[in-house]
Amino acid sequence: MIIIPARIGSSRFPNKVLVPVGDIPMVIRTAQAVSSLDSVVIATDDEGVMSIAKEYGFRSVMTSKEHQSGTDRVYEASQILNLPDDEIIINVQADEPFIEHEVLERVYETIYKYKNDDEVVASSAYKIISNPEADDPNIVKVVTDENNLALYFSRAKIPYPRDHHFGEYKGHLGIYAYTMRGLRLFCSFSSSNLESIEKLEQLRILENGYKIAMTEVKTESFGIDTPEDLERALKRHIL
Repeated sequence: MIIIPARIGSSRFPNKVLVPVGDIPMVIRTAQAVSSLDSVVIATDDEGVMSIAKEYGFRSVMTSKEHQSGTDRVYEASQILNLPDDEIIINVQADEPFIEHEVLERVYETIYKYKNDDEVVASSAYKIISNPEADDPNIVKVVTDENNLALYFSRAKIPYPRDHHFGEYKGHLGIYAYTMRGLRLFCSFSSSNLESIEKLEQLRILENGYKIAMTEVKTESFGIDTPEDLERALKRHIL
């Protein structure tokens, strides 16, 4: 099951999930990009998004306007859908209209590998980025252990190259997979101190002593957080 959280409010890019990408709303373009892989449900807090989803033939569910994170919205949707504990749920952000199938497949394969490991709550992905790219605080960096389990995520440049040039940082992609059981556990945690400081919800898992399994992917996709991001994305992709 693929669930796309589609919050209508956005401080940096108002109503971005409905902004046309080509001639199709962004959230619908994202849903179309992944719909051949699995069933898709759009989880929103807006009647307008519900109406547009129906117009394009996608199922949607209404969720609370009070959620502080996309994961919490996905969890409410999964409860509404009454998904079983062993269901694998992939959380795809509504601002990823150019996400490749291979990325979702790798994230799915990774959580499937750990589906019976009680310490691994989620899986996600990263791509190798350059030193200059790593300077951007909007690109989240991750460091991993020898088993590709996440050690930490930060908007800062990590690891910090104190004594020499370092050119292969791991840029985190905001795609997650979990079993329903793992998602329930994630959402049972209170918002954590590190999560609040970095404004990165995945740190809630690590700060509570659990793990996120990572996988390296090659991708040209990136989340669209600003109008400038959209302009840059459209220059790369022919619709």
